[in-house]
Amino acid sequence: MAVFRLSSEERALCALIREAGIANHFGEERLRLDKKIGGVTGAVSRGHAFSQAMTSVAGLTARMEKEGRADLNLYRGPDRDLVFFTFLFEIFHTFMGAFDRHILDQIASGDAAAPVGFAPGAFALFKKRGFTHDDGVLFFTIFFQLRRAYYLIEQQLVGISPCMQELRTSLWNNVFTRDILFYKQHLISRMEDFSTLILGDTGTGKGTAASAIGRSGFIPFDEKTGRFSESFTKSFVSINLSQFPEGIIESELFGHKKGAFTGAVEAHEGIFDTCSPHGSIFLDEIGDISVPVQIKLLQVIQERHFSPVGSHEKRRFSGRVIAATNKDVSALREKGLFRDDFYYRLCSDIIRMPTLSERIRENAGELESLIGHCTRSIAGTSGEELVATIRDIIDADPGKNYPWPGNVRELEQCIRRILIRREYRGDRRSSSVDAVGALIGEMRNESLSADNLLSRYCGLLYRKYGSYETVSRIVKLDRRTVKRYIEGSRINTQ
Repeated sequence: MAVFRLSSEERALCALIREAGIANHFGEERLRLDKKIGGVTGAVSRGHAFSQAMTSVAGLTARMEKEGRADLNLYRGPDRDLVFFTFLFEIFHTFMGAFDRHILDQIASGDAAAPVGFAPGAFALFKKRGFTHDDGVLFFTIFFQLRRAYYLIEQQLVGISPCMQELRTSLWNNVFTRDILFYKQHLISRMEDFSTLILGDTGTGKGTAASAIGRSGFIPFDEKTGRFSESFTKSFVSINLSQFPEGIIESELFGHKKGAFTGAVEAHEGIFDTCSPHGSIFLDEIGDISVPVQIKLLQVIQERHFSPVGSHEKRRFSGRVIAATNKDVSALREKGLFRDDFYYRLCSDIIRMPTLSERIRENAGELESLIGHCTRSIAGTSGEELVATIRDIIDADPGKNYPWPGNVRELEQCIRRILIRREYRGDRRSSSVDAVGALIGEMRNESLSADNLLSRYCGLLYRKYGSYETVSRIVKLDRRTVKRYIEGSRINTQ
């Protein structure tokens, strides 16, 4: 069998393709690499850079095909490694649209695994490019996980602000780690050991972020049935811990045996029973549970076994644990209300959800972007005229500088109110308190510049006293400087 070598130009291009393939799909590095692969310069959209990169890769593989060298087994050493990743990149993007359609088909099918009709075509291309059958099946499965994670993160966590871009990047790393090659080689079947704690104010989308992580796990492909072994729609189960009284929360978590306590007239499955080995369990409002329940949860997460209430039967739990709270965990730990060992077992990764006011402050277009997304979800349309009308009503009252204490959840209700009544006056009662809390939270997260901190503080004082002179006296600055800071503040001073 002849052995081919890549030209120096091909080797350089394939090296870029390799790096792009393993880069975080939401990160700036991926955008930079796509631009370089596609020969694009200047400020361009991710979509344009990606399209140009795909054209370049398609040109390379078409040339290799024409010259009879589009087979992995025709290369040796470093060239083989580069060609390996180039062909993976080609196959993934060849079937990317088919994976997207399958995601929608699976959502429509619900908990029943949907057939994957394009799988034979993908396996044929893997074989044609020189991959073993086992490698083809493995990478096909990883490809579905990659595309599913991208779809769930990109579709569910929209926003154009830098903090949202950072959030999407963090969620991708949570699923695949910062080194997807290491993930593929060592961690693909061990992610159950990596718990995640999501922190953020009420209404920031903690449940949405948890869902994106939980439905993006590795799910094997079953060649006999031509389907993935389970639907990703059933791989995520959640429970809001704050809604259950202390007496029954263990039963809801671990289930109970018939007759375990008064009223237990039949056996009951807990949420740990319903979580699949390829799935995740979401424990929402984890900051609300008592120390005794924390101890029992800690044992389950560490030992991976649990027993229903009233039973000695040991049952295995194999999924990932994702927990969330809107409470200040540091304050809870200081008061002894949140055990340190429990915290350290949950914090393999910590994800912080930005507030809506942070997002708007970073990018003024964030609000309009979210109005369009929410309106489309609520009313099935997001025409420019409707979005502009909603934005105009918000700008008039509650005002351009409204702090949105209820975050995205409040914005959704605001849009519903406007669609019904053509008005929304905001939550004035809680906005001042929430504005102070938001400022403290950002100080704790070290996300404020000195100028921004002073501007926000002056704005809060002006809201309280309504006088430039009073604020000037408190902060010990002249009146003109105080006025400049207040006018630059994002805090609503109306």
